[in-house]
Amino acid sequence: MGWFWADVSEPSAQHLHRDTSAIPPSCPMHNKANTPPSRVPDSAATPQGACPYVPSDTPAPSSTSTPAPPPPKAGLLSRLNPLNNMPFDLSNSRAENQSQALPLSREASTIPKEDGSLWEYPSPQQMYNAMLRKGYQDTPTDAVESMVAVHNFLNEGAWAEIMAWERRFGRGLGEGYKICSRGEENANAMLGTAENPFDTTSWPSKSVPPPKLLRFTGRPTEPTPKSQMLQFMSWAWPSKYGTPAPFDRHDWFVQRHSENGAEEVRYVIDYYEGEPEATGEPVFYLDVRPAVDGPRGAAERMVRWGTDVWWKASGGVVREVKKMENERKRKEEELQAKNRQYN
Repeated sequence: MGWFWADVSEPSAQHLHRDTSAIPPSCPMHNKANTPPSRVPDSAATPQGACPYVPSDTPAPSSTSTPAPPPPKAGLLSRLNPLNNMPFDLSNSRAENQSQALPLSREASTIPKEDGSLWEYPSPQQMYNAMLRKGYQDTPTDAVESMVAVHNFLNEGAWAEIMAWERRFGRGLGEGYKICSRGEENANAMLGTAENPFDTTSWPSKSVPPPKLLRFTGRPTEPTPKSQMLQFMSWAWPSKYGTPAPFDRHDWFVQRHSENGAEEVRYVIDYYEGEPEATGEPVFYLDVRPAVDGPRGAAERMVRWGTDVWWKASGGVVREVKKMENERKRKEEELQAKNRQYN
């Protein structure tokens, strides 16, 4: 579901070009004379700044010259953008036999790139062309705009979930534990996202820059260990854990900033489809979490999940209510004591 598009003007690899203007005028390559200069003896010193190329006294016969090798063929990988594994040159032109025109404009996301600009979503025409390239020839043209809207909505939701993780653990595991120790609801209140937990733009720290999406890749045929475990539990206890397998899986690579510099963090996203609403609107669930590429990723997942479970199981909400009630009674007693003094 993550068909972002990098700037098509940026090549996938840098090509070196020879700058002929930098060749010194004394170089024989600039000499228009018919008679080539004599070879400099091996013992002679080369003047500083002179051309390093000195042609031979007798040019090699043309019959023995080696023909220039043919230019290398461009493979599939050279035509793909490494940031999203999609073709650089995906057309925004109307497809053959297309029944109706589709919008060509692209919507900007709220997800920043490494250079500070924002990722752009594909236009409906690009989405339709991509579906045709993937073999979906029966895609109804009048449904493409709705598909693009759902696609953009899911990617914004995935980034909102990643931002929630980064707000908690972007400043270290210890700071993340402090934020998570009183459950999810209180954590959102501490972070200022209680009214909108899916906020994708605000960032609590002024000294540390917000995260950025470096690149991503779709891996729909490679189920995650967690989704495989959930499928086993769904098979063993269908009444409690019954759920269909995810219809897509993505890996997003995020640049996390800290006081010690920037680092790359991989996030795993499983996309699930739920029962549609009574009105027919589709329902989707996203399972977004840091990949277990090392101890820290596992610790972040354990801290956020474990603290929320413990907070609820140990009656954290009840303790908070009692604490607030005791504080209210204390203030009332202090106020009554002051009133008795004045009377």
